[in-house]
Amino acid sequence: MATTFHFEHALDFTPAQADEILRTIPPLPGVFALCGARKEDAPYLTQTTDLRRRMRRLLDPPESQSKRLNLREKVVRIEYCVTGSTFESSLVLYQATAAHFGYTEARRRLKLHTPYFLRMTMENAFPRVYSTNKLSKRDLAQMYGPFPSRLAAERYCDAVLDLFKLRRCYEDLAPYPEHPGCVYGEMKKCIEPCKQACTPDEYAAETAAVKKFFDTRGESMVIDIGLEREVASSAMQFEKAAALHAQWQKVKAAQALVDWLVRPIPKLRGVIVQAAGQEQEHTEQASLFLLDGGCIVGPERLSTLGVRAVREQTSVGSSLFAQPLMLQAVPLEGEAAAADSPETRAANVLSLLEKRIEPSNDLALLSDHLSLLRRWYYRPEKQRVGEIFFPNEDSGEKGAWPIRKVLRGAARMVLGDPKPLAETQRDAAKEAAKDIKTKVLHEGRPDVERVVPVLPKNR
Repeated sequence: MATTFHFEHALDFTPAQADEILRTIPPLPGVFALCGARKEDAPYLTQTTDLRRRMRRLLDPPESQSKRLNLREKVVRIEYCVTGSTFESSLVLYQATAAHFGYTEARRRLKLHTPYFLRMTMENAFPRVYSTNKLSKRDLAQMYGPFPSRLAAERYCDAVLDLFKLRRCYEDLAPYPEHPGCVYGEMKKCIEPCKQACTPDEYAAETAAVKKFFDTRGESMVIDIGLEREVASSAMQFEKAAALHAQWQKVKAAQALVDWLVRPIPKLRGVIVQAAGQEQEHTEQASLFLLDGGCIVGPERLSTLGVRAVREQTSVGSSLFAQPLMLQAVPLEGEAAAADSPETRAANVLSLLEKRIEPSNDLALLSDHLSLLRRWYYRPEKQRVGEIFFPNEDSGEKGAWPIRKVLRGAARMVLGDPKPLAETQRDAAKEAAKDIKTKVLHEGRPDVERVVPVLPKNR
């Protein structure tokens, strides 16, 4: 991907015409490279929120006795591209750095580190779970993540293992009855396969239960315990129901330690919606990126023409009242109306992104993309710009994309969240309408009439 990268715009630079050249550069976010005259000279490569302002700092005549970096006399060519978001800028900067300096130097310059995962050693006769940041081609399907940090991964791992009796020791077990065991066995937190206190089938059943918990992020266990609790409560077995409720709360506490993003790496799929560039041709468009198996592909532009951003829930409290129609009428003629519907456009853009996916066995590239994803996703909510949408889990092996959610997210990126409606002054309206009445007679029933207040048009 990075080897074929090229900037969208390229300009020749001369100090004599610096002011004219810099005026042509838009004051928009983007990534740029300042190249020297010799091929062996490394370009100055960075991202910025204002291309023109940042280049002026580097290419304007230097101030007297100033220690600020100035490249006016060394630059002969400017290359840049406009981006719409910080996420897009970081991805473009990674691709450009890898194209100029190679992947190893790109990782060092951008400080990319593999996120932490929970790995389940299913190939072992007695599987265990532990945190790691080393990827393995053979075990990607048993690696759950990414987590924001090693501490978060280990905290979630400990909370889950407290619900089961899977072993936590690191040794390669060779069970025999006189094995000394460990402290977890003494605390009854392990079924002690090292001492042959359980059969292989019993340990395999415990392993399957832990794997099911990780695959469903605890939802399967929450549902099972909830059903048992309801049965016990209906049978008036209140002590058993109370114990099940305490266990249910413990499972919910473990669930709260994991984010919705955490899942096996091959199933790490989603659509990332970002704002497009603020250039004239992109005013009604959003940028879509596809996350597939941990690798990021994109962007593709999605037009939001005919889409209106709506709130998922308003202060009114009723979803039926609060959500108007998502689609506005767009004047189209003939067969173009169906072909240019927002749902069709979104489906076409997603199909284009899926066609761009190329199978790769490069774990280093996968690690870099996962690092960029973690850096964006695990920011504080107020600082994270953009949205991510996961496929519907109950619609096939890979899951169908939630097209309407993606469209609403794209509309929010372009139009922003809708403003809350002004409160209706009902009492003031009643006071103003006291003296304004009209009589409505029912047709065919002259003896029945109704008095209706009418507000004047100038109010």
